[in-house]
Formats: sequence, C-alpha cells, structure tokens
Amino acid sequence: MLGGVILEMGLGVCLLVVLGVVLMMKWVNEMRHSRRRKELPPGSMGFPFFGETTKFVTQGPSFMKTQRARYGNMFKTHIFGCPTVICMDPEVNRYILLNEGKGVVPGYPPSMRNIIGDKNIAAVHGPTHKIIRGSLLSLIGPPVIKDHGLHQVDRIMRSFLHNFGDDIDNGKPTSIVDIQEKTNEMALLVSYKQILKHEPAWLYDSFKPEFDKLVIGTLALPVYLPGTNYFHGFQGRKNALKMLKTVMAERRSRSLGDDMLADLLNKEDPKHSLLSDDEILDQIITILYSGYETVSKTTMMSMKYLHDHPKALQQLREEHLAIRKGKNPEDPIDWPEYKSMTFTRAVILETSRLATIVNGVLRQTTNDIEVNVISICVYPKVLSLYETVISICVYPKVLSLYETVISIGVYPKVSSLYETVTYAMYYVVTLSGPS
Repeated sequence: MLGGVILEMGLGVCLLVVLGVVLMMKWVNEMRHSRRRKELPPGSMGFPFFGETTKFVTQGPSFMKTQRARYGNMFKTHIFGCPTVICMDPEVNRYILLNEGKGVVPGYPPSMRNIIGDKNIAAVHGPTHKIIRGSLLSLIGPPVIKDHGLHQVDRIMRSFLHNFGDDIDNGKPTSIVDIQEKTNEMALLVSYKQILKHEPAWLYDSFKPEFDKLVIGTLALPVYLPGTNYFHGFQGRKNALKMLKTVMAERRSRSLGDDMLADLLNKEDPKHSLLSDDEILDQIITILYSGYETVSKTTMMSMKYLHDHPKALQQLREEHLAIRKGKNPEDPIDWPEYKSMTFTRAVILETSRLATIVNGVLRQTTNDIEVNVISICVYPKVLSLYETVISICVYPKVLSLYETVISIGVYPKVSSLYETVTYAMYYVVTLSGPS
C-alpha cells in the first residue's frame, strides 16, 4: 500500500515538473520575442517553434476572433514555424497591398516555400522573378486564355462532366455524389490536362495521390520526421517530380507536343529559353497548386449557394440557355459569349465574397516598416523574425446577391436538382479565368 502511495506521489511530481517546464518554455519564448521587438503589436507567441499553429489550424475563425478581441485588429503570433503579424485593419491592409516592393514582398511559411519549391514565382525576386513572371504570363495570361485557354477548358470540362455521376459503390452506380471530392478532382484535372495534354490516363492516376500529399504538407509545421504531414508532403513532391522528369526526358527525345510543358521546354522561345529544369518543375507545381484549393472550393460553395437560392440558379440557367440557343450541343463557348455572361460573373464574385476561399495574403518584410505607430521589424542578414504579414481583408456587410436576385420569365421544369447544379457548375468553372 505504501508503495502505491509513493508511486502516485512520484507520478504527481513528474506531472508538476513537466507542467512547470512547459510553462517555463512558453514564458521564455514570450520574453525572448518581447525583448527583441518592443514596438511590435501585442499578442502571444505560444511555445517555442510550435507557436500557436495548432490553434490557428484547428480553430480557424474562432482563434482569429478571440485574438482580435484580446489584442485588437493587429497582433503578433507564431504559426507554421514562423513569427507572424496578423492584420485585420483595412487601412493597414491597403498600405500592404499598395506598397508591393516597398518594404514588403510576397512571402510564404517555410513549409509551403520548401515543398512548392524555392524557384517558384513567390519565392524569387529581382531579375529571376522577372523571367519567371514573363514565362508564367505567356502560359496563363489573358491573351492566352482568350485565344486558347477557354476552348481547352471547355473541352476538358465536357469530358469531365460526361462521367460526373459515374461513381461506383459495390459494383453499382451510386446516387450520392461527393461534391467536395469531385470539385477537387475537377480543379486539378483542368490544370493538369493543359500542362500534360497527351500523357496516358494512368499517369494522372499515379500523380494525383502524390500531389494531394504535397498540398497537405504545405500547411504543416516544418518538422521533417516520418509520419508528419510535412514529411509526407516532401515525399509527395519527390514522387511527383520524378514523374514529371520522366515525361520531360521523353518529350525531349521526340516531339515536344502542343501543351504548356511543350512551351516550357521550347528553348527557341525567348520567354522560356532561360529557364532551368528546376525552374520549369517548380513552375508546373505552382500552376497546379495555385488553383487547386481556390477553384475547387469556390466551385463547391457556388453549388451550395445555388442550391440554397433557386431563384439565382434559375436566372443563371436563363443566361446560359439564351447563349446556347441556336448552337449545337458540341459547339464550344466563344469569347464574346463568355464576356456576355454578366450574371455568371456576379455569381462567381458573390461566392468568393461569401465563402472567403482566399481569406488573406502573405507578405514578407524586407526592412523595418511602421504603420499606425506600430513597427514590423526584420533583420535582413539574420533569420527574419516577423517576416510574414497575413493581411486579412474585412469587408463591410452587404446585401447578398443570392438573396436579392429577381428572376424574370418562365423556365422549363428540370428533371433534377443534380442536373441543374451540374449544368451551372460547368460554366462557373469554365469562366473563372481573368477578364
């Protein structure tokens, strides 16, 4: 009995020691950053290295609301292994967005930067950035979308939607369609098919799981240990690049083709001739990554909002039925028809506003800046602390387009909600490019 009491006392002491060490580490971390950055906004830094990443990821808006109520519109924290200032002040956000290159440049957490690649457009500056930007615009800029991209996306989406409901459950078609899964697949497929137009279907089936690992790893603590999301993200990148390198080698041994990869490999084109293989690979990953989450979630939420607001869905159908009138089913959409879809554009913009798919931009300070009497500092030649500023735009509350839309005219009854939402999704996705 005495031994049991001693054991319990020992466990209690151990717990107290562990708790004391944890609290001491947190206090030391707070004091270390406070001494170095006296004029920074208030906030909390959490534990060394881990910071408040777990709260930021798991609690999301609740974490932001709590910190904002406690510290104000601008506060410091530590997320994704990086000391960070989070700003929700509209005036400061405006300053950050309008002063690109004047103390702030695009910057991303270490995990995202390392996995996407250190030669992607957001990670380089100066002459290299100019070269990569020119190459990227030649692939996905407005003139390219107008001349080629719109028809390519139209063709890819027709093929995708043809098999949209072909999910199999125990050998039988299922009546339930997972919209989130489908929009994720759609977003990646549209980009992938424009980059690797002629590659076999099995390559995509092998590539997608590796790319999914890469995406998950970009929003994880940069801890390279087996079992962590960061580790899996690096493995996904490694395997994805291995496949792309094989395709590049095969293309160089035969005809390059007529897709984005062919353009990137064309050394006779001055826009791409200066790119190294590593820059080409990072550019491909950047194109695939940049639209993956945003396009898929915007599409998913547009379908949800259209389902909840049948008048908006009906007016959207009216606009598209008017455009399709007099056209054969196989006829693609042309540029004037795309530009005439004013209500469709309003639906996309309203979905983006309500769903807040992109809820902030990330910037890195290159020198000390002062906004609203608060300093955001950096040591240019040492490890940059507070190098990332997440600018979260706060919009005034406005009346929702979905709640105020007026439907004019009589529409034919459709056979199912699934049919109309799928029809609407086709155009929303197809037309989400730049104007």
